[in-house]
Amino acid sequence: MSKQERPAPKTGVVLIQLGTPDSPSTSDVRRYLSEFLNDPRVIDLPWLGRKLLVNGIIVPFRAPKSAKVYKELWEHGNGVSPLVTHTENLRNKLQQRFDENVTVHWAMRYQNPSMYDVLESIRKENYDHLIIVPLFPQYASATTGSALDLAMRIIRKWWVVPHVSLVNQFWDSEGYIDSVVDRAAKFNLSEYDHVLFSYHGLPDRHVDKVYEDSDLCSDQPCESEVNDQNKFCYKATCYATTRLIAQKLGISEKDYTVCFQSRLDKKWLTPFADKVVEQQAEKGAKKLLVLSPAFVADCLETIIEIGDEYQELFEEKGGEKVQLVPSSNDHDRFVDCLEELVRKRL
Repeated sequence: MSKQERPAPKTGVVLIQLGTPDSPSTSDVRRYLSEFLNDPRVIDLPWLGRKLLVNGIIVPFRAPKSAKVYKELWEHGNGVSPLVTHTENLRNKLQQRFDENVTVHWAMRYQNPSMYDVLESIRKENYDHLIIVPLFPQYASATTGSALDLAMRIIRKWWVVPHVSLVNQFWDSEGYIDSVVDRAAKFNLSEYDHVLFSYHGLPDRHVDKVYEDSDLCSDQPCESEVNDQNKFCYKATCYATTRLIAQKLGISEKDYTVCFQSRLDKKWLTPFADKVVEQQAEKGAKKLLVLSPAFVADCLETIIEIGDEYQELFEEKGGEKVQLVPSSNDHDRFVDCLEELVRKRL
């Protein structure tokens, strides 16, 4: 190489997942919940009110109960968090799509491997370009917004700031949609009485904050279209994701319900998934198929909440089987989606 030639530019890619406790012990779960729920983008209360609520009420009472649930999850994952396993596998598959000038990393927004540690190792690599990809298909301030916010707060302290590209949502990526469709197509849809598309819930006020002035989410046609006003509304993109998947699977609108799980109170997005499960059983449904397109990797909310807890609810009301469709995890079409997102930014 002559003195005039520059070395090939190096790019670092960071895949960011939400997070998981280091172990199912009560102390590790308490540490995870504390970091997660003290995030002002997750519980958007004034500082003092959030601290009193989270540290004084939620974490002390919730940690021991959550630890028991995480222990069940670890058993499903053969002694490790399934979220860690799936994310590592995804990173490895994506890395194989690129040469030595692109290096793929992964981090957790909460707990380990922490964004602080991963980004510090990236800083030392002296990349020309950094591409940050939160693994949340539909934008929400509590997930994608929080991950990008923290990444920018860390990077802005660097003496040398590389070119940085951010991905804020990819719900309409054909690769992502195809990965969900292929997972669902492994089941005989005609055997099920109804299909549920269950997304993680959000407080109503979170989606209302997307809109300017006095507009609210309820003022928008979020159940039927994505437009310039609601394109970053989580509710609108969840419904849009569902329409894309249902169309490819040939599921008519009358045969599925969009719902939202993991709520904390009544002022969250409706309909609530657990209530829909009970209502379907009361109507006489015996078999439900449940997709969870907001989760690209199977985790507590899919394996335990849907696979175990909703199964119990359904049986209590006379139903027989709640069949969870596995998440995209490391599906090759989902890897295609991520590869495309990265290559567009190289």
